[in-house]
Amino acid sequence: MKDQLESLIAQLVERGVPYAAAAQEFERKYIRRVLERTGGNQSRAARLLGMHRNTLSRKLAEYEIQFAANHRDVSKPRGGL
Repeated sequence: MKDQLESLIAQLVERGVPYAAAAQEFERKYIRRVLERTGGNQSRAARLLGMHRNTLSRKLAEYEIQFAANHRDVSKPRGGL
C-alpha cells in the first residue's frame, strides 16, 4: 500500500494538483468508503473515522454526500482529480 500511495502522490505532483484539492478529494472518497462499509450508519462511520458525529455531518454536507434509506450513495457527481 505504501508504494501505491507514493506512486499516487508522484502523479499528483507531476500533474500540478494543488495540495488542498488532493486532500479534499482523498477525504471525500475515504468518508464515502467508510459509510459504504457501515451501511450508511453515520455513528459507526464517525467512530471508524475517529471524528465526532457532528463533524462527520458537517463534512457530509460540505462534500454533498447523501445516503438513501437503503444506504445507497446518492451523492451528486463531482469533478475529480
